[in-house]
Amino acid sequence: MTVSFFVSRLYHVSLLLAMLLLLCRCKGDKKSTKANTVEHAYTNALANETSPYLLQHAHNPVNWKPWGPEVLEEAKEDGKLLLVSIGYSSCHWCHVMEEETFEDEEVAKMMNANFVNVKVDREERPDVDQVYMTAVQLMTGNGGWPLNVIVLPNGKPLYGGTYHTKKQWIEVLSKISALYKNDPSEAEKYASMVAAGVAETNLIVPSEDFETLNTENLKTAVAQWRAEWDLQNGGDKGSQKFMVPTNLDFLMDYATLSEDKTVDTHITNTLDAIANGGVYDHLGGGLYRYSVDSEWKIPHFEKMLYDNAQAIALYSKAYVRFQNPAYKALVAETFDFLVREMRDDKGGFYAAMDADSEGEEGKFYVWKRERLQTLLGADFELFADYYSITENGEWEHGNYVLRKNGTDSAFLKKHGIAVSDFSQKKSRWKSILMAARNERTFPRIDDKIITSWNAMLISGLVKAHMVFGNAAYLEKAEAVFKFLETTCYQEGNLVHTYKEGSTRKEGFLEDYAFLIRASLDLYGVSLNERYLNFAETLTEKVADRYADASGMFRYTDNDALIAKIIKTDDGVIPSANSVMAHNLFRLGHLRYLPKKQDEAKKMLASLMPALMERPASYGHWAKLLLHEAYPFFEVAVVGPDAKKMTMEMHAYQVPNTIVVGTVKDSDLPLFKSRFFDDGTYVFVCKNSACKLPVKTTSAALEQLKNF
Repeated sequence: MTVSFFVSRLYHVSLLLAMLLLLCRCKGDKKSTKANTVEHAYTNALANETSPYLLQHAHNPVNWKPWGPEVLEEAKEDGKLLLVSIGYSSCHWCHVMEEETFEDEEVAKMMNANFVNVKVDREERPDVDQVYMTAVQLMTGNGGWPLNVIVLPNGKPLYGGTYHTKKQWIEVLSKISALYKNDPSEAEKYASMVAAGVAETNLIVPSEDFETLNTENLKTAVAQWRAEWDLQNGGDKGSQKFMVPTNLDFLMDYATLSEDKTVDTHITNTLDAIANGGVYDHLGGGLYRYSVDSEWKIPHFEKMLYDNAQAIALYSKAYVRFQNPAYKALVAETFDFLVREMRDDKGGFYAAMDADSEGEEGKFYVWKRERLQTLLGADFELFADYYSITENGEWEHGNYVLRKNGTDSAFLKKHGIAVSDFSQKKSRWKSILMAARNERTFPRIDDKIITSWNAMLISGLVKAHMVFGNAAYLEKAEAVFKFLETTCYQEGNLVHTYKEGSTRKEGFLEDYAFLIRASLDLYGVSLNERYLNFAETLTEKVADRYADASGMFRYTDNDALIAKIIKTDDGVIPSANSVMAHNLFRLGHLRYLPKKQDEAKKMLASLMPALMERPASYGHWAKLLLHEAYPFFEVAVVGPDAKKMTMEMHAYQVPNTIVVGTVKDSDLPLFKSRFFDDGTYVFVCKNSACKLPVKTTSAALEQLKNF
């Protein structure tokens, strides 16, 4: 049976059950700030957790419990349904529903009497979120957070939806509770159907059809994707805009290899729109999660580590290609923001900053016109023109979101200002406004440290170091790696989240995949083989614990949930499977291991039908297709000056090329028998066949061009 069959059946059964199927409402942020009190009328089991999101619900009248096998056993013993409510600390509608519904004593009484109530932080347990999000999407065609699922004691979902008003929620609880009590066999039948549908969506048909991995298919996929591009505002078409770094990263390499200049236009249009728009914090640095409009003007104000980590890598690479100084500034400012506001004293980086402060979304970041006039004085009119403080620029309630009005060059020409003079003015404006902003109530920080997201930051900082040669970027990347290695790598296992006092032990495929990638990135710039060895150790663990018969990798290393999860589609964060495929590809080239290269090719071949159908959802896979469809090169730098010369090579960011070096004799296949005492040599190779060694990076680049 196909997924579409399940969708159809589930939809019609849902109508017969008269369930409330609600559209996705996911903006994302926190509840109103409330004064801390010593005494609470209610305290539940979440008070013993360390997740900021779970702790926010610790004093609801609902008798919440954390997810675990114990809640399933309790439901079985008591003959109750489980009510699983999933969200995260910066989810706006999660907190709206809490205030309207979960803090209500009438609702809590009904929930406590009829259900075992479970709260899940989706960032702490992405496996639970993934399996029930799939179920809700099958049942309703939509998904989002808060994700509220009612499940049988065996974990199979009976009802799913997102945000509910108090009235809607009471109606849902009454109907589902009555259904379960009056017709348990029908409830079991329906829930089993949903569970089967979830399992069906995670089936991957393995393929070894390598003939499909060609430039023709790649160009066809991009041509199809092109129809979805917003050629005026950048990004893909839609009423909301997310930065999708992995897609833009792929398109940059594709534009180079295919020599398609029209793709460059779309890339710069998108990058400029993001950097100039309201989705970038022009005072404090860093990107917000997404734009609530199609023109990148008004953001949803939470800041996520994964967005900013990937933005550092993306804009660093884009700087090499387009030489836009604004891209370099964005990288530096984002780095400064992360170190200043999201770094833990021990060296890791926090997950997120809320959008709200004092109960209002964006209050920390927005400005009243009158306040800006008072602070900036005679400079206000110039500032207002630059940052769109105009009648058309107002957001709501007299508030303005700072965003640039056109390019800097056009602005300077319009006002007849020299670059140096304007730079001084901007520094003065930022100093004044940051001082004023810092007097406000800061947004709440979700201070758990997520392994996979920190690994993304390592990769971003390595890329920035490659491009700009700033030692601070590499120093911080190595410090984050050391933190993860000493804190999140426990007894040979990675844990997904860390926080002082946490008892969380779960680790997921994404943690291994992204940390393997980060280790390989560090090896490439440091030349320290311990990073390569660590990457290989983690790769072996992935093969032992997460391998699936399909050739892909399972999200978890156990079968505790109702279905295995094999996530393959790329989104704002690339899928762990696509990252692992890239890891295997890189290791195959580094070690001259055709078997690993074939494993990566099989994974890619299995995903080709999906990639061809929806290329925008498989951007990181498309980059691997680039590696297979176009020539791929290994560049080995061997000799005393290898570190300097590898950095010179990295600075060019040549697509489809892996660059490594060694300052000593090495048995690594790329270096074996290539170390000479008379100098440093560069070997340019393709499929282990190498050109004659050269002694300069310019000569190596010429060989790459004419291989």
